[in-house]
Amino acid sequence: MAHIVVLGAGIGGLPMAYDLKHELRSEDKLTVISNNPYFQFTPSNPWAGVGWRTKKDITIDLAPVLGKHGIAFIADGAVKLDADNSKLVLESGREVEYDYLVIATGPELAFDEIEGLGPHGGHTQSVCTIDHAVTANEAWEAFCKDPGPIVVGAVQGASCYGPAYEYAMIMDTELKRRKIRDKVPMTFVTAEPYVGHLGLGGVGDTKGLLESEMRDRHINWVTNAKVDKVEDGKMHVTEVNEDGSEKKKHELPFKYSMMLPAFRGIPAVRGIDGLVNPRGFIIVDKHQRNPKYPNIFSIGVCIAIAPLEATPVPVGVPKTGYMIESMVAAAAANIGEVLRGKEPTHEGTWNAFCLADFGNKGVAFLAQPQNPPRNMNWSGDGRWVHWAKIAFEKYFMRKVRKGQSEPFWEKTIMNMIKVTRLKTK
Repeated sequence: MAHIVVLGAGIGGLPMAYDLKHELRSEDKLTVISNNPYFQFTPSNPWAGVGWRTKKDITIDLAPVLGKHGIAFIADGAVKLDADNSKLVLESGREVEYDYLVIATGPELAFDEIEGLGPHGGHTQSVCTIDHAVTANEAWEAFCKDPGPIVVGAVQGASCYGPAYEYAMIMDTELKRRKIRDKVPMTFVTAEPYVGHLGLGGVGDTKGLLESEMRDRHINWVTNAKVDKVEDGKMHVTEVNEDGSEKKKHELPFKYSMMLPAFRGIPAVRGIDGLVNPRGFIIVDKHQRNPKYPNIFSIGVCIAIAPLEATPVPVGVPKTGYMIESMVAAAAANIGEVLRGKEPTHEGTWNAFCLADFGNKGVAFLAQPQNPPRNMNWSGDGRWVHWAKIAFEKYFMRKVRKGQSEPFWEKTIMNMIKVTRLKTK
């Protein structure tokens, strides 16, 4: 018998547990550990930030769902991984031993790296978690009663840009519905070298599509931007040239701001030689397996992926749901092989796909593979993106409740894009 532990129960961790149920032997034990007692559908957080979703709408209690599918669940955060002795120490003091560990925690949010950033004692909001989005919505409602300038975007080192664009456009849509858009100057601030870079060097015409969208919505932007500090109602930003030299200093006033932070690995794993890189992200090979600790696998946002290219301001690489699902499928199959005395053979596709909703329409892109040169380099826009994201939210929540793990992205996305491309020709 082997004990397999999945650390994390989000977009990657929960499908990982469901996939493993099909790969494990009858005598094996599977446990999920999460610092939250609920699953949260993170892609819907920008909607929650403006009140289009509540916490109840996009969360599911984990204990009854996992219990129904024969998966043990521990609602407790990890404080220390003892990789040499295959043991996790939890916040409660409990110790959990494992034979195989899958790290699927997502990142720690590095708000503290910039003075005044973030919702915990800082001056900006976040939509990285549902609790952050709830707080952002409370501040949003107060803002709408007394509107003024907005600053929105992603700071240096961030590796998730889609939600920043989404939130900017969704706020614009909601302000128009409330008939107060004319009272709200809006500026998008990003570390990207250009609008639509997305940490991927652009995909299809994301640069043109997103620039056009921001012009239509009267959203100004500052790229190659380094946020120096944030004060109450004022953001200090340095815009740099292509060689990294200072181009211009900006002091941007705001009454409401949402800035995505940089990510780093969680404290429980940081500093473990051979397991993580200097930022605390898990080092994995092509089979999602750590080279030093072969009984540790990792998937999702917490893994180490080198930046695509050198940029004037540090820009991280995103890990989209499409990519994460391929990591999940590969890691689960590889663990199944290892348990049966075989060498792992499965590799994730690591393609990038994103549905970015703008409240009334949206932009979608597919990079296959994520780094150029690519076999497919496509982007498109339209109302269909808005409805596709709503449909995916409902589908994924249903999948979580049912304990299903079929690869929705792999089966559906390509067909959807083919149809869309034919319609636009």
